[in-house]
Amino acid sequence: MNPSRTLRKVPSVGHPRQDETCFGTESILPETSPAIEMRNLTMQWGQLRVLDEVNLSMKPGERLAIVGPSGSGKSTVLRLLAGLLLPTKGELKVFGEAQYYLRLDQTHPPDVRLVFQNPALLASLTVEENVGFLLMRGSRLKPGQIKEKVHECLEAVGLYDVADQFPSQLSGGMQKRVSFARALLDNPLQGKETMPLLLYDEPTAGLDPVACTRIEDLIVKSTKMTRGCSIVVSHVKSTIERSAEKVAMLCGGKFQWHGSIDDFRQTNNPYVEQFRTGSLTGPMQHIEQ
Repeated sequence: MNPSRTLRKVPSVGHPRQDETCFGTESILPETSPAIEMRNLTMQWGQLRVLDEVNLSMKPGERLAIVGPSGSGKSTVLRLLAGLLLPTKGELKVFGEAQYYLRLDQTHPPDVRLVFQNPALLASLTVEENVGFLLMRGSRLKPGQIKEKVHECLEAVGLYDVADQFPSQLSGGMQKRVSFARALLDNPLQGKETMPLLLYDEPTAGLDPVACTRIEDLIVKSTKMTRGCSIVVSHVKSTIERSAEKVAMLCGGKFQWHGSIDDFRQTNNPYVEQFRTGSLTGPMQHIEQ
């Protein structure tokens, strides 16, 4: 049976000691109510343990970059938070709600918006129809109201006159900006008082430097506009440093380091140093890429 489709409760574990960090076991968890909590969370596929009792806590408004070698479990973290997978064991909370079931099996899932590496636009729909798809299917708004909201989001990402075009008529960078506009659109199933969790999986992969800068600025802008928090998974140095405030290094199923952007630039942590320099020598040299 596919574990991602199993409806089961995730066993609750005890709270960590007061000296436990949001990433490991060194500092105190945030005093304010977290937007995200992972406690002793494990994700295992057969004998392969992708995540090994990891801990993560984020406050509303924070912007985090998760980095690490390919296959280290970064995208798995995003899929768990998006409700596309359930952990093998441990506790996961999003906006204070324990996640016992997959997103599709929840009546009122948390407001989590995932921007994929591939913009995932429907080729047969116009840009306007792609952005407004959920509103058209899941709200009682009139067509004119939906159109107004969609155009506001398109303007927010700098796309003023492409609403009637199809994805195939746009560049790769423009397609990604359309996916950002879709992420900015309020989920009709959520109340106005909720804040979203914005997840970005390799959002600047394959883009030229100018397009990267536009997307990086949009990550910061969209986090502020929605008053939510964001996690970006990326291997691109500029994206890591421009779109996030904090960085966490994931390798071997565990968070090996965490710190601010300035710390990330200067630390001599061997995992971060090898990642930063691209060296073949270091603690990640035996990891299959």
